[in-house]
Amino acid sequence: MVVGLIAAILASLAYGTSSVLQAYGARQSAGAALGDLELGGGGPARVTASGAPTLRSTWAAVLTLAFIVGTVLDVLGFVGGAISARLAPLFLSQTVISANLVVTAVLGIFVLKIRLHMRDWLAIGTVLLALGALGLASESSGGGSSDPLIHWGLLVGTLAILGVSLGVVRLLGSRAAIAAGLSAGVLFGVVAMSVRVMHGVEPFNLGDLLRDPATWALAIAGVGGFYLHTVALQLGSVNGATAALVVGETVIPGAIGVWLLGDSAVPGLEWLAVLGFILAIGGAVCVAVFGAAEAVSADEHAASAKPNPVPDPA
Repeated sequence: MVVGLIAAILASLAYGTSSVLQAYGARQSAGAALGDLELGGGGPARVTASGAPTLRSTWAAVLTLAFIVGTVLDVLGFVGGAISARLAPLFLSQTVISANLVVTAVLGIFVLKIRLHMRDWLAIGTVLLALGALGLASESSGGGSSDPLIHWGLLVGTLAILGVSLGVVRLLGSRAAIAAGLSAGVLFGVVAMSVRVMHGVEPFNLGDLLRDPATWALAIAGVGGFYLHTVALQLGSVNGATAALVVGETVIPGAIGVWLLGDSAVPGLEWLAVLGFILAIGGAVCVAVFGAAEAVSADEHAASAKPNPVPDPA
């Protein structure tokens, strides 16, 4: 389990740095999109009528240098997360990976000029203490599952979650940052669960991999989660979007790992594992709420600072 824990820590560092770089690229694209909207839509539209970014706007964000570097780090984070998902309990590996929130928040101070208040630091400290409690209470990974219902359930669930999420983002428009981040987190959680149960990994067998519905669930959830995370970063606070993602990628995989895959805590310390898990999620939710409030406040301040247009005397 130690190797799995180290892999989760490395994945957390990679993902946290990636989120900041991707947010930087996404903001550049979002700024251009708002410019198009204010100028009356010259050229192809980059936002929908509700304010949600179009595929063109999201693709523009993906092509920025900062976003590309962030994507490379995402790949490294995925590798570390996959190793961790195979070797450590999901409620531990996914929650440790969720500590990328701390990396994101701290780096965001320097790269994105984000201000952190005392309440933010208290929430981040709570997450760190909770992760320590989880580490002490975790015992072992229960392994995978050959139950076809689980494998097919992952694929069907992925398609359903992705379809509903895209509809919600389009409906909410510019207010969809938290919803998009949460949906991306759930899909990344599906990736972790799929890695745990996939056939054809040990020993490697390409045929078994391609025939396994969990493999296709992993591919679809990975792409869908990446897209929705990019949308969340375009629309809202990087801390808020990342914290929402954290909730999605920890709660469901952690519960399913214990319920269906045999993950367990140290006998007698189950209470500490539950407490650590709840505090970690609670701290992340607080950062999400605080981050979203800070973003709204900044937008209102920027709007009030704009000079009123001078009427043309003609």
